[in-house]
Amino acid sequence: MTDSSSIKVGHLSIRYLVDGSETGSVGMFELKVPPGSNVPPPHSHTDNDECVYVLEGTLRYAVDAVVRDLCVGESMYSPKGSVHQFSNPFDTEVRALVVQSPDIGAKYFRDVAAVVNTAGPPDRAALVSVMARYGLVPASPGGA
Repeated sequence: MTDSSSIKVGHLSIRYLVDGSETGSVGMFELKVPPGSNVPPPHSHTDNDECVYVLEGTLRYAVDAVVRDLCVGESMYSPKGSVHQFSNPFDTEVRALVVQSPDIGAKYFRDVAAVVNTAGPPDRAALVSVMARYGLVPASPGGA
């Protein structure tokens, strides 16, 4: 199950290598994060474990209260239910491999793109609705 085309979500690029949502198993995608990109809000997954592995650049990644700047060859794991987020406050693009089990699927990113890739700011209520359909829970403002 491979979808070699990239899905653009704002400045981010997602290229699925294995779409496990079709089989209910593990999935894997390449994530590109240009410097200073708008990124998803802190959130947790009700059903999915996630691991990120940096291939190029440095990615700031947080899981609950732990924040690390991941360099090439480093990874971080966020178990389901943990609040996590990422950013690229550095000067070069990040390329990372993301593995989810079970996979959320490429359709999630296409649905988010439909909300985010519009003129003006995205409709927050519509974005939260898409997230909820796929088991993502935005973190409470001001806390994890």
